[in-house]
Amino acid sequence: MTLSVQQRLAVTRLVAFDVDGVLTDGRLYYGPDGESLKVFHVRDGVGMKLLADQGIAVAVISAKDSPMLARRMQDLGVQHYFPGTKDKQACIQALCQALGIDAEQAVFVGDDMVDLVAMGWCGVGMAPADAYPIVQKQADLLLSSKGGEGVAREVADLILNAQNQYDSAYALSATPEFERRR
Repeated sequence: MTLSVQQRLAVTRLVAFDVDGVLTDGRLYYGPDGESLKVFHVRDGVGMKLLADQGIAVAVISAKDSPMLARRMQDLGVQHYFPGTKDKQACIQALCQALGIDAEQAVFVGDDMVDLVAMGWCGVGMAPADAYPIVQKQADLLLSSKGGEGVAREVADLILNAQNQYDSAYALSATPEFERRR
């Protein structure tokens, strides 16, 4: 029996996000000294915190490595951060094994062809609304948010709703403790 996406989200224990095109709008800003700026949406940070606070592991797997990204992951308290990763599927597979999580309990959110193998290995593959066309077609779920415009928050809401944790997660987010826990 094939489970619906909603049923698969209900058993999710790990969400892994690509960065450029998912947590950012995909544009790269270069100055004389190389990459100089990345823009992140505050809602994505809240979404990642909501997931972590409800016991869902959050990972960020990026082919690029930058000081701006490292700083953002530190600010958010992301425990599973893998910069400079060329084989995202092998990375998420190793992380699942280390955490005792089955592939069916993992979600990968990606936007381009390099993400397809990881997306296909996981129980659910998601893509932002503006993902590359073949990725949109192959994703289990095409999100309404564009890259850099709240993708992680939308993913968090979908999973928390599927797991009946939405109300409790948002009740916790309204307390001062939510920000102090990082």
